[in-house]
Amino acid sequence: MLSLHVSHASVTAVDTPLLAIFFNAAESGAISLPATLQSLDESLHGAIARTLARRDFRGQRDETFTLVGTERGVERVMLVGLGKAPAARAAYRRAGSVAARAAAKLGAGAMHVLANEASPEQIEGVVAGIALGAWTYTDLRTPAPETERRAPLESATIIVSDSDEARDAFALGDALAAGQAVARRLGMMPSNVCTPDTFVETANGIAARQGNVAVTVMGRDDMEREGMGAFLCIAQATPQEPRLVVMEYRGAGDDDAPVVLVGKGLCFDTGGISMKPAPDMEWMKYDMSGAGGVMGAMEAISRLKPKVNVIGVIGSTTNMVSGTAVKPGDVVTASNGKTIEVINTDAEGRMVLADLLVFVKRFKPAVVLDAATLTGAIVFALGHNAVGLFGPDRDVVEEVRAAGERCGEPGWQLPVWDEYREQIKSDVADLRNTGGRPAGSITAALFLQEFVDGYPWVHLDVAGTAYSQSDLGWLPKGPTGTPVGTFVEFVRGRAR
Repeated sequence: MLSLHVSHASVTAVDTPLLAIFFNAAESGAISLPATLQSLDESLHGAIARTLARRDFRGQRDETFTLVGTERGVERVMLVGLGKAPAARAAYRRAGSVAARAAAKLGAGAMHVLANEASPEQIEGVVAGIALGAWTYTDLRTPAPETERRAPLESATIIVSDSDEARDAFALGDALAAGQAVARRLGMMPSNVCTPDTFVETANGIAARQGNVAVTVMGRDDMEREGMGAFLCIAQATPQEPRLVVMEYRGAGDDDAPVVLVGKGLCFDTGGISMKPAPDMEWMKYDMSGAGGVMGAMEAISRLKPKVNVIGVIGSTTNMVSGTAVKPGDVVTASNGKTIEVINTDAEGRMVLADLLVFVKRFKPAVVLDAATLTGAIVFALGHNAVGLFGPDRDVVEEVRAAGERCGEPGWQLPVWDEYREQIKSDVADLRNTGGRPAGSITAALFLQEFVDGYPWVHLDVAGTAYSQSDLGWLPKGPTGTPVGTFVEFVRGRAR
């Protein structure tokens, strides 16, 4: 478990197994040694200056170069490249993650990061990045033999200027790191470990740690009383109790309308009777990433204590196959009275979200953001580089997009034109739960919009960004922490 610390010490007075220093790539020629590193370089007999002059290290994105330091003080120096792009928060987050992963491979155990000339936004980025790169999930692994182990990165100290802005930036990055750790741990758990009740336990854990979050939990009987036929038809094939979890943080007045965050929490998605192909089905444990993002955001928000009311709502179950499973062609009734023809049981997430979007109206929200690994179609549209954004109010969608850009979780708006609505018309019910393959992400969003009533709303399709099936270099394969950053940054924007 990584612990993060802040320091104002001089770099020449630091005792550390590893000191990471960030550099932008030079436009041409070699990188110049900053004057602020002159004393450190002298203690290393000019090793940094020679490395830069020889262009052994060029500051390219994700580039690292490690120098052996002194026996005491700074034992190793790692030069880390930021690339040629403007060194914004996202660039520092990426570089911080690269540095932490490299430190873990070295078995350094602890590290310092020099950021005393960084802006507050850059400090936030590097703190969150260090945590992203150092994070591991070892709960279910047998430890390696002691002779083969390298010390995990357990401590990272960020050296910043002695200012309130720098300290506040560190605290923001630290809170975001804690939230992303919650989301990533939930995502990494196999589905026999992460069940709907795990979300209850996680919510109660956040409430107990922070003391400023109230938790309400609903089960199958409660949902039946609410008439949540869309949610419950997905849960009817599993003996596990479905859960609807509400987390309420009140940072403003009782009369202030809250920001409501909604997450899809399918702990595993077989596809139901419309079963998925067997290859790669194990990745469907990540179908709870929207709910994990809400949980992670509530962890971070409860630490930051913004002056805004925030309510997190997640719906969790497992989409299984059994003699009681919902069938293609069945018609169910959602809690707003609309009837839905189930064309494809693998379009299950939108069924859960439908009843959640009706449920949250009772909070009289200022805005609702929902996140879900909803469609494979969004991967074809945007790849793994951007979150799909949908909503009828362009200003609110832009507010979400800008929040994602600031925190390094870029998104892109897709249309929700009425012309696409023809695809979800049903011959026997009010609507059908899928419009087929064409524009699949758009028709899924339009389906959700049928259950939005009287409040601004944005849907985030994170199917391509919440987890990665390959090592990204700066992040290992597995959960990325998206959309925790977007949620937190959006709430911060509303609190300003």
